[in-house]
Amino acid sequence: MARPSILAVAATAALLLSAAARACPTLIDGVPTDRIKALSRGVNADGWIADPRSAPPRSLLLELRKAGMTHIRLPVPADDVMARFATRPDRDRRLHTVDAALKTLLALGYAVSVDLHSGERFNALHKDDPPAAMAEMKEAWTGLAQVIQHYPADRVFAELLNEPEVGAAQWQSEVEQLAAFVRRLLPQTTLITGPTNWQRADALPDFKPLGDPNVVYAIHFYDPMVFTHQAHWDPAEPLHDITGLPYPMRADDPRVQRLQEHLADLNDRKALAMLDKAIPDRGIDKWLEPAAAWQQQFSRPIIINEFGVLKAGAPRDSRLRWLAGVTAYARQHCWGWTHWEMMQGFGLADAISGKADPDVLRTLLGTR
Repeated sequence: MARPSILAVAATAALLLSAAARACPTLIDGVPTDRIKALSRGVNADGWIADPRSAPPRSLLLELRKAGMTHIRLPVPADDVMARFATRPDRDRRLHTVDAALKTLLALGYAVSVDLHSGERFNALHKDDPPAAMAEMKEAWTGLAQVIQHYPADRVFAELLNEPEVGAAQWQSEVEQLAAFVRRLLPQTTLITGPTNWQRADALPDFKPLGDPNVVYAIHFYDPMVFTHQAHWDPAEPLHDITGLPYPMRADDPRVQRLQEHLADLNDRKALAMLDKAIPDRGIDKWLEPAAAWQQQFSRPIIINEFGVLKAGAPRDSRLRWLAGVTAYARQHCWGWTHWEMMQGFGLADAISGKADPDVLRTLLGTR
């Protein structure tokens, strides 16, 4: 079977976009239409709050905005804004950086979602002492809300917690309490939240929408992991030895067969087993189908606010094909999307030149 070209995928995406534009108003009850539109096309600016020196260059932010990007997701390291893990002066510095970033991004015309991004210390606390973890989340959001409240509620959104690493039942109870707490602090702000298990699409059916109508539901998408995380940065990770894997993956593809032989020569049984299990790939639509069914049942807005492919090992044409497929599916289902991330291992821009890869940008936007 011949593989679809990037051009064909983009053409299909344009048709899906037209159809989605007609269908979307029935799917966004509870969240103002302009906010759904603001979240439609974005990128994660990871690292900015942890270290202001890693802020993306203004020229790149301008380039992306002019190309059609509407949204920046701004991860805020949870451990850095919680009283248990950071001193008051350190927390104040982080909040000042958030404030400065919001000023910059809003001046450029972006909407911004402020993401409380869980870290190792908070995740351990969350598992071991849930009441203490709730207290820390409330403490963090009290500080963040003091910054966010100075900005327009239709431009800055509050993401309650990235990838909660606890059981689904525990998080369901906690997020309802946390959402109510943040809503009192930010009465008009659109909230963003998602399920457990890395916020996978297949975890969403076990997550009940909140009673608060002004909420967008976030999932993350990196399937198949053997493709998106090949050439993993950790040498101890089996995916480190997988490189050059094409997408889609087929058992009769010579590149796949050569990779299987290479892993066998390395006696890397774990990597070989992961690769064999992933062939043939289910397809993007099958991976994301549980979230689409959830949306059909509850008519709540969804955003894929993390997705991407490590650049180090993936064939370029395959990476573009996968990215085009994800954003086309999102447009078809009236979902926003936010690429992970801007200038690092998954980045759509080059860390040295500070310029966006034009092919990746056009692929994401469906204009290639």
